[in-house]
Amino acid sequence: MHSQKDCPNIFSFEFFPPKEAKASANFHEAAATLARLKPHYVSVTYGAGGSTRQGTYETIRSLHEQGFRTAPHLSCIGATRTSLLEQLHAYRALGIDHIVALGGDLPSGMASPGDFRYAYQLVELIRAETAGAFHIEVACYPEVHPRAASADEDLRNFQRKVECGADSALTQYFYSPEAYFAFVDRCEAFGVKIPIVPGVMPITNYKQLARFSDNCGAEIPRWIRKRLENFADDLNAIRAFGLDVVCELCDRLLSNGAPGLHFYTLNRAGPTVAIWERLGLSRK
Repeated sequence: MHSQKDCPNIFSFEFFPPKEAKASANFHEAAATLARLKPHYVSVTYGAGGSTRQGTYETIRSLHEQGFRTAPHLSCIGATRTSLLEQLHAYRALGIDHIVALGGDLPSGMASPGDFRYAYQLVELIRAETAGAFHIEVACYPEVHPRAASADEDLRNFQRKVECGADSALTQYFYSPEAYFAFVDRCEAFGVKIPIVPGVMPITNYKQLARFSDNCGAEIPRWIRKRLENFADDLNAIRAFGLDVVCELCDRLLSNGAPGLHFYTLNRAGPTVAIWERLGLSRK
């Protein structure tokens, strides 16, 4: 993990665009609370096929106006070259200099993947059209992308994004620190030495977490699953156990050189604040 230990620690939060009035109020309350933690930046997700394109832009603009450094997600599957360039120009006009560039998913019912099929093509487009105007963040998968044919193919795909101009990466969430350390070692062997920041998913609702994990290929270790199943619907017990598990994970990652943490907040402040405070990140 030599390359990661050389990187400065970056702490960031991820939000998604709220859809209705109550969700919007909850989102703004969470953002205001998390602002006090002074993250390096916050990112905002982008729905499959651009389904939240306007919502992502409006959420980014709102957070930007509140003083956050912001990083919109942008996915290329289902998009055209023209639509992607329009969004890049709109974000530049807003003063945004950080993009999370993703492949994304093709929504059900959409026949054409658009002009691009892979995230590296989006990275290429951003670099070709905007040079160094954006810090480009990409995704990587310590436990292997669910659609990858093999671990080696997945790593080569990540390497290609880096070769096309990616500056840093965020991982899918995981609960096995060994998966992250082994992944970083393999990246080193492939000559990939950009910062690889672990994604952190707080554990507050087992059924929701199991659904997310089944969809994205993130492993929940058997011992964690069994403990969570044992708590049944006791949400307080789930949250207390989840806090212990995630804090131990984060502490081990940071102690062994991980260059920061990226929190998947799900537009809620409480779980992230609890982890942040127990880890003493404000002091660090």
